[in-house]
Amino acid sequence: MSKIYIAGHRGMVGSAILRQLEARKAAGEELELITRTSHALDLTDQASVRDFMQSEKPDQVILAAAKVGGIVANNSYPAQFIYENLMIESNVIHQAYAAGVMRLLQLGSSCIYPKLAAQPISEDALLTGPLEPTNEPYAIAKIAGIKLCESYNRQYGTDYRSVMPTNLYGPGDNFHPENSHVLPALIQRFHAAARHGADEVVVWGSGKPMREFLHVDDMAEASLFVLGLDRKIYQRETQPMLSHINVGSGRDVTIRELAETVADVTGFAGNIRFDASKPDGTPRKLMDVSRLARLGWTAKIGLQEGIRETYKWFLAQDLATLRMK
Repeated sequence: MSKIYIAGHRGMVGSAILRQLEARKAAGEELELITRTSHALDLTDQASVRDFMQSEKPDQVILAAAKVGGIVANNSYPAQFIYENLMIESNVIHQAYAAGVMRLLQLGSSCIYPKLAAQPISEDALLTGPLEPTNEPYAIAKIAGIKLCESYNRQYGTDYRSVMPTNLYGPGDNFHPENSHVLPALIQRFHAAARHGADEVVVWGSGKPMREFLHVDDMAEASLFVLGLDRKIYQRETQPMLSHINVGSGRDVTIRELAETVADVTGFAGNIRFDASKPDGTPRKLMDVSRLARLGWTAKIGLQEGIRETYKWFLAQDLATLRMK
């Protein structure tokens, strides 16, 4: 029986990981899955995390909990983003070690890499240049999480690992019209335009920048794959102080192509206009996923298939909301 604590089980990635672990358990794998809501366990409180870890004594920990948000939130609350994420990582990682947990997986973000990193971005680009200023506090915290894991491995012989996902989407995503990321924002906007019979949807920028997207179910599968790797195999492809692994699809699309795909999925038949007076952002952001491929995992869910599934989930939530009104 393996006892696994999933921190952040109600977030987009954490809930996807929990679904896959529950499916394994239903298929006969001997697992005990431990979860706590943020109300039941405040991960920024050291004493509470210590008591929880000492009481539960999990065999493995998956750290998917974090304070996350878009550009506006990161710009508005930088102190909260760096403080809360540093506290969550420090408490969970240290108290896991203190409770005898030998294997842990920490989930990070592609924002750890320099703003002008060479494309595709390989793991060794870490700490080679300035970060994107808008989310630097969050990125610093996630880098610290990687270094915490590596330092505990060096000093205490633990087996703590980190995975860095590209842009994620899927069930459980944030579709708020003001603070969601590009793909859920486009789904929400094109859905509304199709439902109201609008003639045109305006998309910010030229449509030329390229972005990579990974379905959250692929991310969950990749996370459990990395967590389950034999230690010698994991160490063969990593270095003690450069041990994190990129997770992505290995493919990117232009924002124009993305918008056209979303329009097709949502049934919007009008005109798509790109407002080139608005900022494009970074021209390209693609992860180098060759390290993960050598270990034996590649993404399976195609972008159009993933967007269709995500849109079905979005529609189900939309209908549920309407029923409640």
